[in-house]
Amino acid sequence: MRAYSLFLSTLLIFIASNVSAAEDKNVELLASSCAACHGTRGHSVGGLPSLAGMDRLHIIEQMTQFSNGERPSTVMKHHASGYSANEIELLADFFSKQ
Repeated sequence: MRAYSLFLSTLLIFIASNVSAAEDKNVELLASSCAACHGTRGHSVGGLPSLAGMDRLHIIEQMTQFSNGERPSTVMKHHASGYSANEIELLADFFSKQ
């Protein structure tokens, strides 16, 4: 029974690490679409806000407001509406850590 528990624990750790690696790769891909306006990894070099280092809850709030039309924008409503709530959270985590 102990060997079975050890095997199961090892398997769960392996699965969790693979899921985490897939999420990391996915968020990098999602964030790359923001680079054209907000700069690579959210470090803006133009007139648009830098997303790098921004508070994750602020990013989530802004994306939600763009998505539901509470905050007017030219293109962000279309971008924000294309992301799921989970993707927005992943992006917020990513940019807040830059």
